[in-house]
Amino acid sequence: MKDVDLVHRKNDHLDIVLDPTRANAPLGNGFTRWRFEHCALPELDLDAIDLSTPWLGYRLRAPLLISSMTGGASRARDINRHLAEAAEHLGLAMGVGSQRVALEADMDWGLTRELRQLAPGIPLLANLGGAQVRGAQGVDYARRAVDMIAADALIVHLNPLQEAVQNGGDRDWRGVLNGIEQLVKALSVPVVIKEVGAGISAPVAQRLAAVGVQMIDVAGAGGTSWAAVEGARATQRRARALAEAFAGWGIPTADALVQVRQALPGMPLIASGGIRDGLDVAKALRLGADLVGQAAAVLASATQSSDAVVEHFEDVIAQLKVACFCTGSADLAALKRAAIHCTEQPA
Repeated sequence: MKDVDLVHRKNDHLDIVLDPTRANAPLGNGFTRWRFEHCALPELDLDAIDLSTPWLGYRLRAPLLISSMTGGASRARDINRHLAEAAEHLGLAMGVGSQRVALEADMDWGLTRELRQLAPGIPLLANLGGAQVRGAQGVDYARRAVDMIAADALIVHLNPLQEAVQNGGDRDWRGVLNGIEQLVKALSVPVVIKEVGAGISAPVAQRLAAVGVQMIDVAGAGGTSWAAVEGARATQRRARALAEAFAGWGIPTADALVQVRQALPGMPLIASGGIRDGLDVAKALRLGADLVGQAAAVLASATQSSDAVVEHFEDVIAQLKVACFCTGSADLAALKRAAIHCTEQPA
């Protein structure tokens, strides 16, 4: 694909995701079925609640990951800067968007060592697509992506549905698991596998664990639907109908999280996909996540300024603290033991 076409596509993605009426999946994230048991006598100082957690050799001040997002060349540079500055200020982790174009074309979109200079005290995660890590070039791409931003880990995102309905998408996914296995063996940093909004099932998670993957982001349905995004981009009737038919496809985030945690009790897990607020964060942590990611929910703030991103996550952190307070949880370890009930079974 020509460089100009890639930039045009990324700009389309950004415009559509910024309009939730065009991008959101027509199903929930699954967390509404779960309800904490209220503690009327917490015996805690709200301001003293400790949300800190160790992760990738750092001490995060809250269990939050600014998840991978991207956009057109000029806007992406500002977005990445705003996110990095906010993540450093708040002590949160950050994953960058796909670095494929930065590796294949003369456009880095702000994905350079300058990003590490803006955020020296937080975990920074590089990012490549599953289709890019298979084959002979996979390890080279991965090493270059990690080195490009001095990353602490590499995210490999799996997006077969998006590729299947995207004009010019990568249709041949043979060898992706083997490519992931080679990365695990070759890289000096952990490999994190994530979906992009359709969820990772327990059987797939077990296959990933079997080849040595160190961390999984279930990235379930309930937020941005990349099938809906591609449907909104499509100019041909058949392509649009194909994509729109799968707008509601996927495993809701809460369901994927519960299933993968049960299958892999010791696997570090990230929960992302339609995380709306700090209460969703609290529920995800209680159901088995070690970290919780947001992307689309913060994108509008990221296009404005680092201060706007800080304000967004300060709201999320305040909500998470109240959830801890009203469950009698002085810290995240206590929150993971808090009483929670499923009000209905998944459909």
